[in-house]
Amino acid sequence: MKVLLLKDPKDKESGPDPYIQELGLYRFEATLIPVLSFEFISLESLFEKLSHPECYEGLIFTSPRALEAIKICLKDQSKNEAWSKSLKQNWNTKPVYVVGKATASLVEEIGLTPQGEQSGNAEKLAEYICSREKSSSSALLFPCGALKREVLPTVLREKGIPLECLTVYQTTPHAHLQESLSSYFSQQGIPASIVFFSPSSVKFCLQHIQKLSGDFINHIKFAAIGPTTAQAMEAAGIPVSCTAESPTPQDLASAIQKALHLHNC
Repeated sequence: MKVLLLKDPKDKESGPDPYIQELGLYRFEATLIPVLSFEFISLESLFEKLSHPECYEGLIFTSPRALEAIKICLKDQSKNEAWSKSLKQNWNTKPVYVVGKATASLVEEIGLTPQGEQSGNAEKLAEYICSREKSSSSALLFPCGALKREVLPTVLREKGIPLECLTVYQTTPHAHLQESLSSYFSQQGIPASIVFFSPSSVKFCLQHIQKLSGDFINHIKFAAIGPTTAQAMEAAGIPVSCTAESPTPQDLASAIQKALHLHNC
């Protein structure tokens, strides 16, 4: 059975994508279609803030893209030297909160120690942060995307925990998204399941999928990588057949297998 994954390939070049690999163990034929493109902005402002860890209580990352923004900054030799010489060490005396394992891995790559990666979504991470932080004069620095949800900032604000948000990337549809979807449906047919990995993927893909699927859309079992994406799907009128218990290849593959089995697909 075919499964369409609406996500970018994994960031690292080595080996197969873990989602395709895990779904393959269940004998699913999975295909990735990149959905999003990212434009990085305010990078000078980002590094200026990173240059003053003494001004902040810690860091928050809820997206791998925010780490990509830092990596772009560190390609500059002088910035990289400053980071390696003292900034990295100084930030490591403070908490670095992350929302999931993928983001945690990228935090480790720039030499920092993540915590909270088991949270899995912004709501749970906000609870985790609130359990460890008290109201203080220093803010947590939160490099984020233009489309960030307000759940985490709202919860922290209600608890009196200062937060400084800095938008470091903007999200747009991938340049070849419509072409890739059309090609997939014409060559592969209607998949047994389609997986959304973000609210943005719902926003950018749904209309194309509805058009390409036609009357067969009711035969597709739609899956979500997590509760935030599931909420976006439901708001858009998509029936959610399953949601991964946590945002991992193993939990997603298991959820899809159960959903397709239960629906006798």
